Amino acid sequence: MASVWTWSSLVLDSSVLSVNWGTDSIFNPCSAAILHCNIFETQPMLYQIFETQRSLMEPFADFAQAAAKMYSNNTSALGHNPMAQRVSAGYDLLYRLGKDYEKPVFGIQSVDVDGTSVAIHERIEIDKPFCELRRFKRFTDDANTLGKLKGQPAVLIVAPLSGHYATLLRDTVKTMLKDHKVYITDWKNARLVPLSDGEFHLDDYVNYVQEFIRHLQAHYGNCHVMSVCQPTVPVLAAVSLMASRGETTPLSMTMMGGPIDATKSPTSVNNLATNKSFSWFENNVIYRVPDNFPGAGRRVYPGFLQHTGFVAMNPDRHLKSHYDYFKDLIKGDNSSVESHREFYDEYNAVLDMDADYYLETINTVFQEFKLVRGTWEIKNPQGKLELVRPQDIRTTALLTVEGELDDISGSGQTEAAHKLCSGIVRQEHHHLEAKGAGHYGIFSGRRWREVVYPHVKSFILEHNKGEGKGVVKAVAPKPKAVAKKATAVVAKAAPAAKKATAAKPAAKKSAAAKK
Repeated sequence: MASVWTWSSLVLDSSVLSVNWGTDSIFNPCSAAILHCNIFETQPMLYQIFETQRSLMEPFADFAQAAAKMYSNNTSALGHNPMAQRVSAGYDLLYRLGKDYEKPVFGIQSVDVDGTSVAIHERIEIDKPFCELRRFKRFTDDANTLGKLKGQPAVLIVAPLSGHYATLLRDTVKTMLKDHKVYITDWKNARLVPLSDGEFHLDDYVNYVQEFIRHLQAHYGNCHVMSVCQPTVPVLAAVSLMASRGETTPLSMTMMGGPIDATKSPTSVNNLATNKSFSWFENNVIYRVPDNFPGAGRRVYPGFLQHTGFVAMNPDRHLKSHYDYFKDLIKGDNSSVESHREFYDEYNAVLDMDADYYLETINTVFQEFKLVRGTWEIKNPQGKLELVRPQDIRTTALLTVEGELDDISGSGQTEAAHKLCSGIVRQEHHHLEAKGAGHYGIFSGRRWREVVYPHVKSFILEHNKGEGKGVVKAVAPKPKAVAKKATAVVAKAAPAAKKATAAKPAAKKSAAAKK
């Protein structure tokens, strides 16, 4: 999931809902950014030009929406026109192509827990300048179900900041809610963040994650962390720093389809980052937010560039999808029409990323490979540099998940976390390769629900010992002094991870399944 990267655009996390188009390539934000970079060479006013065009198109889109409704309304004189259905479908398609897509909502009202409908209340637990920590609190009147919910593990899902909103993980969240207390990072659109709120760097991302982990620990004693795609790198850094300071670390880490070591099985996304210089990215894809947004003047990697790249990757498939939508409107196939709308409401909604964060991710993850080389230093909130040492993690179990057909994060890139986390005992290393799954398939859709999730659920439950026993202080101890000169990661043979090949859902009955 990445566009100019598997991570950022290079960090783009792609694929969205589950429109059955065969492969996940259409969701590859990486390739997206690659293409948009070739399409748009630096033009200082490009963002302003785009916004002007969008403003000019808005009244036409509104007119198309109104016309579509009039021609589809049987009580209207226009609705009795022999060509009314076709005209209505045409206007509806025009409206969909010209409208502005805003941030989607999770919209999870309830989930089924062992046959009982459990209500979901979504609320913001922590509001940071660039991110909100959202909690999906569950409610039920059934005493037995309530007892089960209280004893279930607390999980922090770290969503990607790579072009799409956290709602990309809607299916992930909904599935996890059946057996877990779920929190998620909901990253904000950088163009809506005023300059007065300061800059946002990759270091800030790591510090946010640590703060959120401590928040859950303060409530539940401890927690589990799941990172999907791009966040695998900053999450590993966050837990490493906590371990180096002697803080309590999460009970488990689940890392899915991320570029821990982008040197392994490099994809087209990785190659773009290594073939282009840092200055090239800075000069060709960074623009300032126009005056009509709260974040006016902020340097960002614009979401519309990312989206252009998304579409340019597979224009023929998008063209076919829209034509099928037009035909479905004429036929009155409401189910297919609604599926199309749901997919593109998510797919077309993109956010801007702060330029510092975007550029630092490219340099750290895809050009300098600082994590695997042991040279990554992060500035903590007190302004001190701390060296990231994954080998200091000892009490956190590790599960890595890769898709057999993932063309964003190449084979072995996520599994590389096991070698870095050499301080974790051998039996706490686990790895899963999901057969037949692409990048998107490991966290959403049928393969996620039937193949990957049973393993994740079992892994978390198995390592849930200790949660709720005593409350951990959520205040970080003072960091130890770190040598200015970073040393390379010890080349000591890391314990081999236990591998599980998922050709189909695990038939093995776990303790979790009995709950």
